[in-house]
Amino acid sequence: MNSRSRSTAVREDDELRLPRPPGIIRRFWARHPIAADVIIAVICLLLGIAPATFFTSYETTPGGGLRVIDPPPVITNVILVVLVVIACALLLRRRQWPVVTFAASYAVAVAYLFLLEPAGGPLLVVTSYTLAVYRSTRAAWTGLGIGIGTLTLISFILERAGAITLQDSLNGVLGQLTLALIGTLIGINVGGRKRYIEAVIDRSRQLLIERDQQALLAAASERARIAREMHDIVSHSLTVIVALSEGAAATADQDRARDASTAAAATARGALTEMRSMLGVLRDADSDLPLAPSAPVQPHVTVQTAQNAGYPVTLTTTGEANVTPAVSFAIGRIVQEGLTNAMRHAPHASKIEVRIDYSADPIVVEIYNDGASDPIGTTGFGLRGLSERAAHVNGTVHSVPAGENRWMLRAELPAASDSPPSPAIEDAP
Repeated sequence: MNSRSRSTAVREDDELRLPRPPGIIRRFWARHPIAADVIIAVICLLLGIAPATFFTSYETTPGGGLRVIDPPPVITNVILVVLVVIACALLLRRRQWPVVTFAASYAVAVAYLFLLEPAGGPLLVVTSYTLAVYRSTRAAWTGLGIGIGTLTLISFILERAGAITLQDSLNGVLGQLTLALIGTLIGINVGGRKRYIEAVIDRSRQLLIERDQQALLAAASERARIAREMHDIVSHSLTVIVALSEGAAATADQDRARDASTAAAATARGALTEMRSMLGVLRDADSDLPLAPSAPVQPHVTVQTAQNAGYPVTLTTTGEANVTPAVSFAIGRIVQEGLTNAMRHAPHASKIEVRIDYSADPIVVEIYNDGASDPIGTTGFGLRGLSERAAHVNGTVHSVPAGENRWMLRAELPAASDSPPSPAIEDAP
């Protein structure tokens, strides 16, 4: 894991506000796993090697006394000591190799059967616990069954061969079963709790990641919305202002020039007011105002502004405008952008027609002009913004030629959009 991923994990853990683990010993185990494994291995070595090196058996004499029985052959002690040392050394890797250490502990348990009396050590407790914690509950029960079954079979074979007595066989198997069962039950309890807590923490981290992703998506969507709003406000207003300014400069009539200049100033003030209204909401962190504009742009206001700039624009509406605010706002912006494109790309048009049919299903918005001499691009901000607006209310927009020197912008919008809107979060370059 690199430094960046480690810092990310630390940041996520800080955001999770995890409680401090209880108990000094438990915190020590968690923070110093290598030291903990070394301590466990040393304890198991001391307790496990003792039966092989200091074992002595006695028997009762006919006179009622005790005499020492000859100890097992030296080779038996040596083999048992070697097995115990190897098994305890493997405990240093018990977290990575739980199955290997588990099998080694049962090999030691089989070697204990060859002693003159049943003996054992803590190896089975530790390895059974380790298998349950670092593998699974199923692996722990399966290992217990296989291990004890194998140990029972070997002790039965040794008893039938006369190597050990039946009593020693039973004592050895039952003793190891008790140790293994204790380790398994404790390990299942600790391992289940450990896996549950890890699952809860992983789920919490996933929720944090999803929260950040949702925030990024929301920010991208808001940037796209702001780009559309700014484009519509600035583009339309500047187009009108340019037309009025050029008209004022071209006429010799001071009254007409004054009127044109007044209209340009009024258009600029209106655009500034609308921009302040939108940007003020974003700048004020404590504002409860919605991010979307509070009122839709009315088509007749846009048409009136274009007429004041000297463009031959007409507006025809059919039916009643009983639509949702989202659809009404989309219609206003489509009319605004359509007239802006007509004024920009067809400045010498003799007629610009705006038709809105509220009685149709879906609602139809059409903008015609007869001054288009060159093909109009389809990759600009305006048309892409109109497509996004239409998609937001589950509508469509098409900008196509409509005959010789004529161009048509047609939008079809549902009067009421009950289905979820199509997201449009592509950033404007």
